[in-house]
Amino acid sequence: MKNSTELSNDRVFLNRSLEATIHIGLLLIITIWCFKIVEPFITTIIWGAIIAVAAHPLYLRLRKTLGERNKLTAILFTLTFLIILIAPSALLTDTLIEGLKLLAEKIKEGSLSIPKPPENLNKVIIIGEPLTKFWLLASENFSSALQELTPTLKVIGSWLLSAATSAGMAILHFVIAIIIAGFLLANSGGSNRALRAITHRLTREKGGEFADLLENTVRSVANGILGVAFLQSILAGLAFMLAGVPLAGLWALLSLILSIAQIGVAPIVIPIIIYLFYTAQTTTAVALMVFYIFLALIDHILKPILLGRGVKTPMAIIFMGAIGGLLSYGVIGLFIGAVTLALGYELFLLWLNIESSTD
Repeated sequence: MKNSTELSNDRVFLNRSLEATIHIGLLLIITIWCFKIVEPFITTIIWGAIIAVAAHPLYLRLRKTLGERNKLTAILFTLTFLIILIAPSALLTDTLIEGLKLLAEKIKEGSLSIPKPPENLNKVIIIGEPLTKFWLLASENFSSALQELTPTLKVIGSWLLSAATSAGMAILHFVIAIIIAGFLLANSGGSNRALRAITHRLTREKGGEFADLLENTVRSVANGILGVAFLQSILAGLAFMLAGVPLAGLWALLSLILSIAQIGVAPIVIPIIIYLFYTAQTTTAVALMVFYIFLALIDHILKPILLGRGVKTPMAIIFMGAIGGLLSYGVIGLFIGAVTLALGYELFLLWLNIESSTD
């Protein structure tokens, strides 16, 4: 038989266990509710944080130029980034609409001229013969060719409408993300303290190092992958416009998407060069080919420099994390993957008690 002291201790233990269980359950319920409430905005908030971290050095320089006027700097930063986002989007939309209107007018008037297919096209394995046959039909009677394509065009039209809607929503999300980034930068001191408090709670004395690693990894991916992709697509778009390539804005957008996906601009630029050679614009085609070599050099020289800048984690780890994240979670995965793998790598070295080095 247990004595009264043991029974009392058991009762106290049970009461405390029950109380702790209730507290943990309530905290879990509140956490789940909070997550459900902010779930529609999580991606936008993450993008806002990414933009704020990536642009923080630029923000500090701008604030110094404006005499440490924090609110004015944040407003100017937000407006500038909104213009950078909205102006090209509006220009691209206008270019696409004008191009489609011109194409529709030519089809309606019957003035659309399609050259004969190349002589060697039918020798291409599998697709050569049917492609040559259809191309020949389109060059001789475009209306008949268009009728054959009607079912396919309906599917493509539906996909384009869906893509346009998604693009519009993406632009709206980025507008909100830029506003969030401006707010975070205006309160960057508090945001930085909060980040360091969280990392200190998780890793104690290594908290400051991990906070710096997170910031520097986000910044290196933003500069090394997104920055280089934007630079390549802008330069490619300008080259297409100067070369007089139809729908230059669309090709620039596709170049941006392929550059972010680490495929590069080759699938866009090379067919355009072939098109220019085929349409007897030899000088322009050669100039664009030389310019493409320059774009390739930007990708292979500038990207490794920017990816490894300011981060002690090996560039290969960051790049692997960025690409893996991109394949798993889309564009935002570039940052999630790179940060996660970099943190995992540093934690693994910490467990082994080894200092990471790029030497």
